[in-house]
Amino acid sequence: MMQNDGGIREVGAGRAVLLESFGGPENLTVQDVPAPEAGAGQIRVKVTAAGLNPMDWFMTSDAETASRFGLTLPAGYGTDYAGVVDQVGDGATGYAVGDHVYGAARSRALADYVVVNADGNIATGVAHRTPDGVDDRTAATLAIAGSTATAALSVLNLGPDDTVLMGGAGGGVGLFAVQLARIAGAHVIGTGSPATAGYLRSLGAEPVAYGEGLADRIRALDGGPITAALDLHGTDTVGVARELGVPDGRICTIAAVVEGVPAANGANAGAAALENIARLIADGHLRVPIAATFSIEDIRAAVELQAGRHVRGKVVVDL
Repeated sequence: MMQNDGGIREVGAGRAVLLESFGGPENLTVQDVPAPEAGAGQIRVKVTAAGLNPMDWFMTSDAETASRFGLTLPAGYGTDYAGVVDQVGDGATGYAVGDHVYGAARSRALADYVVVNADGNIATGVAHRTPDGVDDRTAATLAIAGSTATAALSVLNLGPDDTVLMGGAGGGVGLFAVQLARIAGAHVIGTGSPATAGYLRSLGAEPVAYGEGLADRIRALDGGPITAALDLHGTDTVGVARELGVPDGRICTIAAVVEGVPAANGANAGAAALENIARLIADGHLRVPIAATFSIEDIRAAVELQAGRHVRGKVVVDL
């Protein structure tokens, strides 16, 4: 631990959530580490908030999965962040000290400082300017879920003549996908538990209970034929959509691969997609419910809550 006898953190040090071994949240620890320095073409961000996503614990759940993402021990944790630029490296253009930014730094966002490339991507780290009217907690939820929702909806190309079935609509990606689909003019039918019905309505979706008999429940709704489907959880919605006559080309998955069905990857969404979402939030056209906030010292509890997959909104860690 890089603290003196009085418990004061040394200059040039910061906290980071680390894994000394891969596995569950019980392996997460908060440690003092040397603060990284911005190199050529890079900026350093003083992180104020970090948003949690399912991919965070999936990537670090075991050594085999971690290796597929290029992670080695000791590993960091978390990808979505928001904060303030406090260093600008040589040749890094477009940013100045004091700029509020948000973005992604794969498996290292839960730290007092992150260094990202000024023109980077999710793997190397990326930053976007935070518009006025968007607070850091909200900005810290955008990168992964917003990119994934946008990529999926670009596959479906929804419009006012569409009725789209969204499986798992109440999750972190769903809250963006539902609202963006509604902004495009589509009617959204979202699956969830009976307890989530009010929440789904608040996002703009018509709720329907998931599980056996889903196709019949959808047929009983007065919403017309289903023209597109987005499975945000697995493959169950794909099967129901096919049963309802939706062609494979108008079905999309994000968490599973189904032969003949397009799969969306948030890494394929351009910078403009996230910036559009941020503008919609700033203008009051899209909202991000924050289900819970935690301090970095309570990271294990935060991850346990998020990993339970029953959160209505996003989980954010304050730094």
